[in-house]
Amino acid sequence: MALARDHELHRRRAGRNIGVGVTLVAFIVLVFGLTIAKVQSGGSIEAFDHTFRPGLAERAEQAQ
Repeated sequence: MALARDHELHRRRAGRNIGVGVTLVAFIVLVFGLTIAKVQSGGSIEAFDHTFRPGLAERAEQAQ
């Protein structure tokens, strides 16, 4: 038996690997696109990071 011959199992496994790779790339593109949309919209990117931010405190006072 030659070592270079592909078995049916190898072809099926390669097809699954390609499918998983395409799905992973699509997920990465989706997350990247959402990130770009968030940054371009100019929305608040600030998050809770255990520091006092006067801008957030002013917004909280105005909301009340």
